[in-house]
Amino acid sequence: MGEADGSAAVARARDAVARAVQALGEASARTETLAEFVPSRRVLGMPRAPRMRVIGPVWRLGVLLLDADGRVYGTGRVIRAERAARKSVTAESVAVQRAYRAAAVKGGIAEGTTVVFDAEPVELDAAVLAADATSGPLVLTSGADGSSQLAVRWNPARDDALIPFESYLAERVDLLLNPPQGA
Repeated sequence: MGEADGSAAVARARDAVARAVQALGEASARTETLAEFVPSRRVLGMPRAPRMRVIGPVWRLGVLLLDADGRVYGTGRVIRAERAARKSVTAESVAVQRAYRAAAVKGGIAEGTTVVFDAEPVELDAAVLAADATSGPLVLTSGADGSSQLAVRWNPARDDALIPFESYLAERVDLLLNPPQGA
C-alpha cells in the first residue's frame, strides 16, 4: 500500500464528503448540534455551572458527523437538551446524563435539541490514517486488488467491522434523506 495509493483513496473520500454535504444541504436535512462540554468553574470568584458551548450544526451519519464545511468527526456522546429536574436517582450514570442535558440548556441550546459532544475531528490524510489504523472510525485498508481504500469501522468494538467509506457514506446519507417508514 503506497503513499500515492493512500492519497488517491483520501481524494476519493474527500469527493464523497463534498457530494454528501451538497446533497444534505440541498435537501435541508435534519441537523444536530455539535457542542463542547465546559465543566463548572469559578469566574471572578463566582461559581459557574457546567454548560455546553455550541460549535455548530452537523449531520449525524452513524459513527461519523459531517458539517457544512466538509469536516468529518467521529460521533461522540449524544444527548437531548432538557432542563434540570430534581428527581431521586439511585444510578450515578442517570444523574450524569441529566447533568449533561441540563448543561446543554445552560449553554443556550433549546430544550429537545439533539446535542453531540466529545466528538473527535477525523483528519482525511493518508499518513495520519495509516498511522492510526487501530483506533478511530476511519481506517486505510488494502482493497481486493491491492490498492488502498478508506473504510469505516462501524462497530468500534470489532476491528473487522469495516465497510468501504464511499458506500457507508452514501447509505447513511440516503437513510437521513429517506428514513424508513415509521422511523
